[in-house]
Amino acid sequence: MATQEDAKAAVEAVVARLGLKTGQIIQEFGYDADADAPLRASIEAATGESLVDEDFGDVTDGSLVWFRDGDDDLADLLMDAQTLLDDGAPVVVCVPKAGVPGHVQPRDVQEAASLAGLNGTSTFVIGGTWTATHLVDKGRSK
Repeated sequence: MATQEDAKAAVEAVVARLGLKTGQIIQEFGYDADADAPLRASIEAATGESLVDEDFGDVTDGSLVWFRDGDDDLADLLMDAQTLLDDGAPVVVCVPKAGVPGHVQPRDVQEAASLAGLNGTSTFVIGGTWTATHLVDKGRSK
């Protein structure tokens, strides 16, 4: 049986996988009440900084994008998410898992990423309802 400690360890493993460091600024797009609160809290704990919203106006060290079926165009959102990114900074796009309302097909995420000049390097589960895909500039996917 899974425990709260197991869930916390899983979220911390995801944050570690993203390579976050103290002092980094992560900009969040598409936030809503259904976003994974433990992931958001772990990102803030790892960086020591609050997530900044879509209106932030300075250079950022990464983007966290929440996207659901029925939201506006994902490729456009991914291009917006790159606007203030420092060179080589990653984008993580989170979509509801299969069977969860708002699910987005992986091929749709990959197509939108490609249109936005990004390439997926890995996909992993976050909590009970989200899947995340780690994206980088197409030239950095090696």
